[in-house]
Amino acid sequence: MSEQQAAGTLGREGASPPVRAGNKQKSVSPLRLPFRLEIDPAGKESPWWVTPAAVLLALLVCGVFISLNGMNPFMVYSKMVQGAFGSTFGLTETLVKAIPLLLCGLGVSIAYRIAVWNIGAEGQFIAGAMAATAVTVYFPHLPMYVALPAMVVAGMAAGGVWGLLTAIPRTYFQVNELITSLMLNYVALLALNYVVFGPWKDPKGFNFPGTPMFTAAQTLPAFGTSRLHMGLFFAVVAVLVYAFVMKYTRWGYELRLIGANAEAARNAGIRISRHVLIVMAISGGLAGLAGMSEVSGVAHRLMYGISPGYGYTAIIVAWLAKLGPIGLVIASVLFGGLIVGGYSVQTIGLPSSTSAMLQGAILFFLIAGGMAGKLRIRRNG
Repeated sequence: MSEQQAAGTLGREGASPPVRAGNKQKSVSPLRLPFRLEIDPAGKESPWWVTPAAVLLALLVCGVFISLNGMNPFMVYSKMVQGAFGSTFGLTETLVKAIPLLLCGLGVSIAYRIAVWNIGAEGQFIAGAMAATAVTVYFPHLPMYVALPAMVVAGMAAGGVWGLLTAIPRTYFQVNELITSLMLNYVALLALNYVVFGPWKDPKGFNFPGTPMFTAAQTLPAFGTSRLHMGLFFAVVAVLVYAFVMKYTRWGYELRLIGANAEAARNAGIRISRHVLIVMAISGGLAGLAGMSEVSGVAHRLMYGISPGYGYTAIIVAWLAKLGPIGLVIASVLFGGLIVGGYSVQTIGLPSSTSAMLQGAILFFLIAGGMAGKLRIRRNG
């Protein structure tokens, strides 16, 4: 038998065929799974069930920590709901907390519509509160029909300017707005501390870090004997305007187009830089209006710690609402109830920070759910 015939016989009887260059056979791992996970970059919208699932998971996880503290989580949650919604007093207090959350949530939502990540609502809130108080400090004898409109304008203008301090570097110098908006929060806080411990400090306040109490002409009218004030009117009007503009106006369509595809919007002739400046001014103005409402309607003075973190909580509100007007109202009331309910659980031995733990857990699972919504299961070929 010739050498060629022997080689052919071996090949037919099981010898490995020759491997051609450029067509190497790949080895298959015995541990290879039939499916794989991939991130779909086009999956921007998470499924509808992500939001309720995030809230449920947050309640379950926080319930574990409450149980480790020796408390029944069902009893704690029941106490929070009863404290926030179980009485007229609790409901009005929940709405009082929901007013700044809704206004700040609207502000960050309109910025998020065009993918501008404004996390500076806290600083814009403080700037608005300070500007509104400046009217009472330097023009103390104005009548109500002049003082209150002047405080509204001053608060919105200061918040808008604070928002532009983030928008201008982003637009003209490509500075990341996350950094500038966050840092400006601390600048506003330091400015607040300076005025309430310094030039605006009440000389008759027994060394309390705050301004003199506002007069009746500088105070927003309240509903009956409750603390619920006319700031609720500001919030309702603002959310109605937001819903109308985003759905029925050309400008709202342009904002939605920028958020969906900035390159397509630019090719369509939309000036994105101008929209960023306008939107950030409006975003800051709404947060500034929230600050004005808080000092004039609730605290009746500017003082240290005027905000318990409304601007930061508004970010969670906007995420939970998916930037929709109805969702913003519901989420603001829900988180207002969490804040009031946190005060209620102090009577059974838990700290009020229980509500902050719930807020953080909800945000964590919302972000995780958003990422999970982009995952796709692919079959391995």
